[in-house]
Amino acid sequence: MISNKDFFLALDQLEAERKIDREYFISALESALTSAYKKNFGEARSATVKLNPEKGTIKVYAYKTVVDEVEDADKQISLADAKAIKSTYKVGDMVMEEVTPKSFGRIAAQTARQVVMQKLREAERQHFTDDLNSKADTLTTGIVRSKDGEDFILELSGFEHLGILSVKDVIPNEKISLGDRVKVIIKRAYERDGRSLIQVSRTLPNFVVKLFELEVPELSNGTISVKALAREAGNKTKLAVIANDPNVDAVGACVGNRGARINSIIEELNGERIDVIPYSEDIFEFIANALSPADVISVEINQETKSSKVIIPDGQLSLAIGKEGSNVRLAARLTGWKIDVVSETQSKQADKDKELEQVNSNIDQNLDEDLFEEIEQI
Repeated sequence: MISNKDFFLALDQLEAERKIDREYFISALESALTSAYKKNFGEARSATVKLNPEKGTIKVYAYKTVVDEVEDADKQISLADAKAIKSTYKVGDMVMEEVTPKSFGRIAAQTARQVVMQKLREAERQHFTDDLNSKADTLTTGIVRSKDGEDFILELSGFEHLGILSVKDVIPNEKISLGDRVKVIIKRAYERDGRSLIQVSRTLPNFVVKLFELEVPELSNGTISVKALAREAGNKTKLAVIANDPNVDAVGACVGNRGARINSIIEELNGERIDVIPYSEDIFEFIANALSPADVISVEINQETKSSKVIIPDGQLSLAIGKEGSNVRLAARLTGWKIDVVSETQSKQADKDKELEQVNSNIDQNLDEDLFEEIEQI
């Protein structure tokens, strides 16, 4: 038996200071000490190590199966020998016997030190990851300190660990240089090459929301809410907002006096265009608003297919569609509805074509009926 109350006191201290349950260490220690025992005293032996924190002891137990005839002395014990230990043993039972070597204390101390340090590092890394991931979507500022391939290494304000801004998290066509101070949003925590790192981004849709919260007090205090957002980083963002106070203009508050608030955000986003639109529970109105800056004449919807047809004034079709379809594409993502846009002239022509098709269909049907009547008369 090995008495090592100081060792268990150290585990109690770790639990108190590092908030790591001592059972986390004990389970790992029992497994590691069992391996160490077998390595030093025979791999063939069936043994296990048990720690008792209350008594401050570490014991090694060998276990053998009771058999009629012993073939493997390391793993089996005869029925006669077993009964000498305990009269109730029978063939097939498992006999546990303490076999703690006197020299096991030194081995146990070395192994325990290694295991505790390893598990402590693992626990701290896990704590770091859990803590950082709970702070996902937090906006912070980073100073670009170096580059690792195409990744930028940032010193983050309010965080001990370095931030990694990968090329895919940089706004397209954005120029970032060493020493630059850039705003980023926390994406996730992860491990790389044994280091704890924080992945950050400038392309996530919610990055735009956080920038608005920074510039618009009405958003940060809940007077205004963001109901929907669609973004193509580096190109355009559509933001649907609603006021929780009827006396507040949600869009006007986000834009600011003479565009001061929104222009500050556009500058941070490297010139990315932003449409702030009023949210509406009325899907007809919401789809019309989403196609801003184009005007809308009418909206037709199909509830079953969740699709819509929107008629646009002549001359504004390209404005409604946007460059390479970006405006209508973002409007569809913002509302969750498929949107087909047509000009007023196209719509009228389509209606005329449909009427003509119906007339021709009726004529064909009448001709078929007349011909059938003539055949019957014959």
